[in-house]
Amino acid sequence: MVAKPYSPSHIAAVAAHYTTMRLSGDVKSRLVELLCEELDRQVPRMEQDTLAQDPERKTLDDPSRARLNYNRTRELMIDRIDAIDSVGSAAVQAGIEHLESHLSVLLRHASEAAERDRVSTIKPRHLDRAVLNIKAPEGEEGAEPSVVHEDGTNEFVASQTGGLITPTALLSMARSIARMTVTKDALDELLDLYAEVFEDLESDIREHSQLGSNPLHFIETINKMRGMMTLGWMRTRLTRSAEIAKERGSKTIELQDVVNLASYA
Repeated sequence: MVAKPYSPSHIAAVAAHYTTMRLSGDVKSRLVELLCEELDRQVPRMEQDTLAQDPERKTLDDPSRARLNYNRTRELMIDRIDAIDSVGSAAVQAGIEHLESHLSVLLRHASEAAERDRVSTIKPRHLDRAVLNIKAPEGEEGAEPSVVHEDGTNEFVASQTGGLITPTALLSMARSIARMTVTKDALDELLDLYAEVFEDLESDIREHSQLGSNPLHFIETINKMRGMMTLGWMRTRLTRSAEIAKERGSKTIELQDVVNLASYA
């Protein structure tokens, strides 16, 4: 039996989360076709990668990452509901995404604490610091903890890591943004480039701090620095490096992928 495609009305309901504009009937139908076409490309790749990891596996998996167990998460969520009878699949997936996002933030903060202690093992004291770092501010008991979402678009600013991004934070970004691992050589190259660009921009800002003869240049430099501080520059580099790696059939960002990037400007 051939599965039915998504209904245009369902696609429209989902699309409402991403745009405030109305969709014409033809657009809704075309989106159904485009999403099914994307499944035509994605599912065979996932099937191939799943079997490459485990030739005996009979269930399609997400080969690019290990996920929290679905059934266990669902059971734990059922234990915690009061006024609702059951937990739907979408809620379980949302719960897994939230928990994994929370885990990534905890580990990022704990790893940075371990790096500051100059040790290579996360110990209980490092995890305790991580919990304190993401705890709701005092007097705001109902406030949401500062959990960062997986897409990495607002992950953190450079000033939170002492002015420059750490290797642990960069590795976390690569996994969340590019969905890839990064070799140590590639990490070192990205960090060196980041430091060089940061220093060049700082020097440029000092040179034009009095606005001089070209205030527009000063404003543009400030905007570039803002991109560095919010790690927009690094996200762009990681995304493009991942594309280059995929083009040569690799699942890992390597030194050559970083070197092959165009100039940061």
